[in-house]
Amino acid sequence: MEFERKNPLTGDVASTAQAMQASDIPAIAARAAGAFPAWSAMGPNARRAVLMKAATALESRADAFVEAMMGEIGATKGWALFNLGLAASMVREAAALTTQIAGEVIPSDKPGCLAMALREPVGVILGIAPWNAPIILGVRAIAVPLACGNAVILKASEQCPRTHSLIIEAFAEAGFPDGVVNVVTNAPADAAEIVGALIDAPEVKRINFTGSTAVGRIIAVRAAQHLKPCLLELGGKAPLIVLDDADLDEAVKAAAFGAFMNQGQICMSTERIIVVESVAAAFAAKFKAKVAGMAVGDPREGTTPLGAVVDARTVAHCQSLIDDALTQGAELLTGGETTHNVLMPAHVVAGVTQDMKLFRDESFGPVVAVITARDEAHAIELANDTEYGLSAAVFTGDTARGLRVARQIKSGICHVNGPTVHDEAQMPFGGVGASGYGRFGGKAGIDSFTELRWITMETQPGHFPI
Repeated sequence: MEFERKNPLTGDVASTAQAMQASDIPAIAARAAGAFPAWSAMGPNARRAVLMKAATALESRADAFVEAMMGEIGATKGWALFNLGLAASMVREAAALTTQIAGEVIPSDKPGCLAMALREPVGVILGIAPWNAPIILGVRAIAVPLACGNAVILKASEQCPRTHSLIIEAFAEAGFPDGVVNVVTNAPADAAEIVGALIDAPEVKRINFTGSTAVGRIIAVRAAQHLKPCLLELGGKAPLIVLDDADLDEAVKAAAFGAFMNQGQICMSTERIIVVESVAAAFAAKFKAKVAGMAVGDPREGTTPLGAVVDARTVAHCQSLIDDALTQGAELLTGGETTHNVLMPAHVVAGVTQDMKLFRDESFGPVVAVITARDEAHAIELANDTEYGLSAAVFTGDTARGLRVARQIKSGICHVNGPTVHDEAQMPFGGVGASGYGRFGGKAGIDSFTELRWITMETQPGHFPI
């Protein structure tokens, strides 16, 4: 049985994939568990060599990835190729980590006791990846777990099954032993049942999930029933603060990129621009001019910086946030009508206040709120007035001031004089609050995907009180 994913722009069938059922999951989990011992026993350089081949295999499928992402989610060619480049970097970074999975010898108070802390692979890791940055996030869900010696199951998104399956094809070409890398595809109606079966599978020891906060909470509760650890990278409402001494031209460039790259469909997207009132008018004029020149168009033609959003529901959600703000007195600086159901122009809404939905609710689309702050302290207060805490940014001409402000913002990530959208394979990536917990990336990922064990060896005769 198969299901279809339709192109959000044309309505044509973009891909077909196997509609797996919950009854299929036990065999997949057992297959992964059966492959785990041999893979985990391989030396670090042997695992590294396979991962390096996987990175090359990914890059060799560039045309196929571009076609799949354009068709399944309406992505631009530039976004698809950026995804592929960073994903390949993530695999190579994971390969480099195979010899960094180190323990330590810890001084013991017990005479003759050699005490060690050792990191060992966990077993089968379930990675659940979303559609918005599908190659990056699909690869991130499995690369470091594999480097650590685990077997993996990638639960592909129903909105981009072909894109995620291409990742698995590349990894298969690289030469992973049978059963080490697995994929699950399913029809949208079966998603909850499939994910529940995967979490419940005894062979699955840990889960990583990237997606909405609402779904993340459901996954965390289900996993907690089995005492299975989760790494959750969830929603965001990223603030970008513009202080009175900021280079406004640089702030405008970063804000436009952060708010509208991939039509604002990035967990790190700039959703709130908080500008100190002394420069608010000047910033607004420059930002309006910048965004008004950013056209939206058919991503297949490749002539515009903005492409399609993933579905008409995204447009309806964003429009509802905009309408609520305008009804309460906000001002639309730039925007326009959505065409072909999913070609939504970039919208900038100024005069947004804390009682508007646009201040609170994640839009995950091409709309950004501009909020005026009295001063630096008020800007920090506004930035922290959210349940989310993934990414943030602050612009200032004084780097020491920027660092001081960054330290006061409650987020897992903060950039001084840079955009909120910034990701590198070796960096600890994750949030706080409703943005989740745990960290992907670099050595931080090793902690997420290994067990830390305390092992001792006695070298002298024992002396006991009984």
